[in-house]
Amino acid sequence: MHWLNVIAIVTLIGSGWEIYNAYPILPFSFPQWAVIGEWLGGAIAWHFAAIWLLMLNGLAYLVWGTASGHFRRKLLPVTPRAVIHDLLAAFSLRLRHEEGVYNAVQRLLYWGVIGLGILAVLSGLAVWKPVQLWYLSDLFGGFAVSRIVHFAAMSGICAFLLIHVLLVALVPRVLPAMIFGGRLKDAPPAE
Repeated sequence: MHWLNVIAIVTLIGSGWEIYNAYPILPFSFPQWAVIGEWLGGAIAWHFAAIWLLMLNGLAYLVWGTASGHFRRKLLPVTPRAVIHDLLAAFSLRLRHEEGVYNAVQRLLYWGVIGLGILAVLSGLAVWKPVQLWYLSDLFGGFAVSRIVHFAAMSGICAFLLIHVLLVALVPRVLPAMIFGGRLKDAPPAE
């Protein structure tokens, strides 16, 4: 599920940037080398294809995570005290990393990106069909605000991805387990 999400999210971001470039809400555009679709129609086609992959995969992940107890075991509890403790340890470069165990900051970030994903889907639906899904559009404050919410959710997901990749770069011993699924037998524990 992780690698399907990577494909879907990268495609959504790149095609979304091309869609954004057609009608920007901020005074900048994304460079052509960073977009997917080459023109508005192509970008929309890529965006719709990737959103179905992400929604189906995300729904399967939410059902599996809840039914298997994965969320309860791996992502709970998240307390403010633990988040502050682990955040201070991370900034002082003293945060230990145990393979297969998420610290409080990781737990908070994973819940945050799940929430941002749901927000991106709902606001995206409000942008896609503002008349048919008027209640969603109204929930976000109208079409223009829905676009801003969608852009903000995408920006939050991009920030999560940057942090995620940076942390993997700082603790490269976790990369084989991410690629092959689970801890390798001969791999020493990551710190």
